[in-house]
Amino acid sequence: MANLSTMKIPAWMPLKHGKALAAPILIVMMLAMMVLPLPAFALDILFSFNISLSIIVLMTALYTVKPLDFIAFPAVLLVSTMLRLSLNVASTRVVLTEGHTGPDAAGKVIEAFGHFLIGGNYTVGIVVFVILTIINFMVVTKGAGRIAEVGARFTLDAMPGKQMAIDADLNAGMIGEPEARQRRKEVAQEAEFYGAMDGASKYVRGDAVAGIIVTVVNIVGGLVVGMVQHDLAFDAALKNYTLLAIGDGLVAQIPSLIISTAAGVVVSRVANDQDVGGQLINQLFAKPEVLYITAVIIGAMGMIPGMPHVAFLMLAALMGGAAYAINKRIAKIKQEVEAPSQSAAVGGAAPTQEVEEASWQDIMPVDTLGLEVGYRLIPLVDKGQGGELLKRIKGIRKKFAQEVGFLSPPVHIRDNLELKPSAYRITLKGVEVGKGEANAGQFLAINPGMVTGPLPGMLTTDPAFGLPAVWIDNAMREQAQTMGYTVVDAGTVVATHLNHLITTHAAELMGRQEVQMLLDHLAKDAPKLVEDMVPKMLPLGTLQKVLQNLLSEGVHIRDMRTIIETLAEHAPRTQEPNELTAIVRIALGRAIVQQIFPGEAELSVMTLDSKLERLLMQALQASGDSGGGIEPGLADALVMQTEQAAQRQEQMGLIPVLLVPAPLRALMARFLRRAMPQLRVLSHAEVPDSKTIKVTSLVGGQA
Repeated sequence: MANLSTMKIPAWMPLKHGKALAAPILIVMMLAMMVLPLPAFALDILFSFNISLSIIVLMTALYTVKPLDFIAFPAVLLVSTMLRLSLNVASTRVVLTEGHTGPDAAGKVIEAFGHFLIGGNYTVGIVVFVILTIINFMVVTKGAGRIAEVGARFTLDAMPGKQMAIDADLNAGMIGEPEARQRRKEVAQEAEFYGAMDGASKYVRGDAVAGIIVTVVNIVGGLVVGMVQHDLAFDAALKNYTLLAIGDGLVAQIPSLIISTAAGVVVSRVANDQDVGGQLINQLFAKPEVLYITAVIIGAMGMIPGMPHVAFLMLAALMGGAAYAINKRIAKIKQEVEAPSQSAAVGGAAPTQEVEEASWQDIMPVDTLGLEVGYRLIPLVDKGQGGELLKRIKGIRKKFAQEVGFLSPPVHIRDNLELKPSAYRITLKGVEVGKGEANAGQFLAINPGMVTGPLPGMLTTDPAFGLPAVWIDNAMREQAQTMGYTVVDAGTVVATHLNHLITTHAAELMGRQEVQMLLDHLAKDAPKLVEDMVPKMLPLGTLQKVLQNLLSEGVHIRDMRTIIETLAEHAPRTQEPNELTAIVRIALGRAIVQQIFPGEAELSVMTLDSKLERLLMQALQASGDSGGGIEPGLADALVMQTEQAAQRQEQMGLIPVLLVPAPLRALMARFLRRAMPQLRVLSHAEVPDSKTIKVTSLVGGQA
């Protein structure tokens, strides 16, 4: 057995165990207060602690940026409510047993609150106490509970849209798997938080009702106890027990009102990067026009006969002065912003210098990948203005390299004044391959096909995939997610479009320099393999063609060791790129199938009718693998029936995959690629033996 005296206890252990014991100790104390009698001094300390706790909760709520920053609030709400009820039970016991001795029988705190509220008039004290309780019960608590209820329902409805937005960012390479996992966790926590707030608010409403009942019991029970058991006169009993009852109720209801207000603040605010105070100041006093108009209205009211002129006119003067100061500050900021642009304009008007002779330096190399933006999109790509698109493009290239298997060329970004202000275009080797528009400051709500209704805004289509979409303002973002839309910002729109085009044109991005860099990277782990392969057995150009063939059909080339080993084995027999590609595909069969059917043991595929298969084999033999021997009628029928079968696959939620004999695979892939770019063509030789094939559609069965 270990010697306890020699064991080293980490420094964090007492603190950790202390935090873990805090909640059980507090619960035991609340139960003890309901059962055991407490002296007046202990009641003073506990009532003071209750008030302090409520103020701490309110201040925490005011300085919270988003609701999830105070995720423990529902539990705090429940514990604070039970603490107040326990104190009510303990104070009622003291009031009924010791109330005949005087107003200080239940402690100085209850006496002070009773004197402060009653002020010598018991009727006024009772009325004011009831009004405070009604305000807490009917207004604050009921409103906060309703907001929490609606927030819980909307949050649950918006969860699918938020999850799809996270998946879209993950697929576009803008976030990694850890950040996506954290965002999904926050979405789930948000739904749980509002649901817990909806339930916890019912405790506060019950607490308000219990406060009124306890006060009535204290007054009536005190009169009976004082007059019957202690022989007090009616006036003396009424004075003592009413003072104690009202003071006890008030000292409990004020913390209840404070915490109810904190609950309303937490659930009613819209999350951004500011606390409640910052939001109020920046939004209420941001526009001087509002303050000017208010100052004029208040000043006019102050001039009406009978009105308190000093108060109204003084307030109007303060608002007018504040509006003037804000207006002056805004003008100063605009002047500072416009000064650099004016300096640039003056510099641009300098006298024209003598034109130099043309030289070879005037020939600028064409960028492999380019992104041109209109002037309104410059903030998205300007690092000085906090443009997030640059970071997202880095994420796209990193994700592309990890998934596809090689590093794409860098994206050269520049502004183009010939484009529309919100337009952009993507170029490949100087040629436009994609374009679109993105409204900076707005969000694109994409309809994935299962939304519950339309949204007001500018109708458009998603530039990457052509889905119907609408540009909306930030205020409608939550509503759009609730209705099932996938909501993304302008930077994400451009990044997703760029990522789609890079993936689509991966074969064109695989140049000789990229092939050589791949070989150099592989040579660090397998130097002998690379040395024996290129250029001794296979030219670099042939290897490039094989890799381009794989990429053009969406096959990832991460497993370069298998590719090189397969080529080294068969290069002495043939140097024909298409034949080598077919051999490499068989070697990569397990990876190809895994890429198309991740984690599935059964492959749902389309196949060719036996008659059609024989016709195509004959056409292949007659044309010598060129595909030109297919009769026009047969070709049209083949395309039409394959499209119909692919549509049936997609309607069943399956990926359109055509499984054909190995000799026909290259022919069918080239022939159908232009009509159906989403179609994947596999050969029987590429399917691993461990997979089960399920034929769901037959192409040419009705021919």
